[in-house]
Amino acid sequence: MYSSRMSRYKHRYKEAFFLTHIKFNRKTPAAYDLLMSRRSVKARDMIGPGPDRAMMENILKAGMRVPDHGKLAPWRFMVLTGDDRKRLGDLIAAGLIAENETSEKIADKMKSYASQGPVLVIAISSPSAERPVPVWEQELSIGAACQNMLVAATALGFASQWLTGWASYSKTVTKGLGISPDEKIAGFLFFGDHGEKIPSERPRPNFDEHVQWGLPG
Repeated sequence: MYSSRMSRYKHRYKEAFFLTHIKFNRKTPAAYDLLMSRRSVKARDMIGPGPDRAMMENILKAGMRVPDHGKLAPWRFMVLTGDDRKRLGDLIAAGLIAENETSEKIADKMKSYASQGPVLVIAISSPSAERPVPVWEQELSIGAACQNMLVAATALGFASQWLTGWASYSKTVTKGLGISPDEKIAGFLFFGDHGEKIPSERPRPNFDEHVQWGLPG
């Protein structure tokens, strides 16, 4: 017990020291290179064991360092490993049948959805009414959080993928996960180790078609 308390104390002290002495907004060209070379890895191609709890805490902490109008922290994260992923798969399959979305045969195949990668994080948009900040702006914050986690995972050497799909909008799934009517599933984020498949570049949007310099007219 004493050893466990000391370990937690040292961890918190180290974290507090880091945050106190950190140099913000340093010029880091390697970070830009990471952003320009990061690729999602299909969850089904990931292998174990993937990030452990300590690494996942680092990834989640990076996810929480995002623009957040009003400092409301309008998000929460559910981390699933082991049998919890199987239980979610069973919930998804039950939802598919209950909501008449598919046959029992296809629903049974979907049981493996949540077990594709070693670690699954359910990112939940949880807007707050404490301050008059538009819900849309709060939802943008969870999107930034998800992206930060993907980038952090890549920086730490892990594979990652952000998925949504039918389960993100299922009433059966959201109710089964204890998600309130005001909350939304922003995505299922999978994390694991890289397998043998090496991701290739995908088509990117034409820069000039999406960028306008100056006001119209």
